[in-house]
Amino acid sequence: MHVTPIDDTTPGAPERGARLVLASASPRRLALLQQVGIEPDALLPADIDETPQKSETPRELARRLARGKLAVAGEAARRRDDMREAFLISADTVVAVGRRVLPKAELPDEAADCLRLLSGRQHRVYTAVCILSPQGARRERVVETRVRFKRLSSRDIERYVASDEWRGKAGGYAIQGLAGAFVVKLVGSHSAVIGLPLYETLSLLEGEGYPVRQSWGAVA
Repeated sequence: MHVTPIDDTTPGAPERGARLVLASASPRRLALLQQVGIEPDALLPADIDETPQKSETPRELARRLARGKLAVAGEAARRRDDMREAFLISADTVVAVGRRVLPKAELPDEAADCLRLLSGRQHRVYTAVCILSPQGARRERVVETRVRFKRLSSRDIERYVASDEWRGKAGGYAIQGLAGAFVVKLVGSHSAVIGLPLYETLSLLEGEGYPVRQSWGAVA
């Protein structure tokens, strides 16, 4: 398993007594943590089989995958002296129309099919986040967000697919990019649709003793 270290000299990084590992290679999840002043000490991507199980709901799938990533990353981290006492974060995002789970599009046709299905209707985004404390306590949340797209024209879909922004994204779109122009209504967590529900993540970390606001500046 490849580990990507984060520069320890980054302003606002927590003291060595509170190390943090993000079990993801997603630049979006890293950017979201950085947005709220949290700089992971390392990235520890966990590759697992993401195939939905028979009769598994989208919510259950998101939870299972986040748990699976946490388990794999946790096992790897505990074998390393510099990560054994770290907090770990894992997450997974699932886009669904009813009980139908949309793929993480890798081909233009997949992305176009997703966009045609989402056009003019509401869909749901489930993002599960799991936290593992240095003491071995696991906490988790699944955040459900409802998103409605405008009716997409063939030109909308063709142009968006040509942007290549959709590649590897659940449901074939990235709400933080060009596809933000498609959103008519969003009920829930915008950051969860991007890939990490910030309020819930910080609440879980803080509940286990991680200094989530340490980099925000001294209080007079």
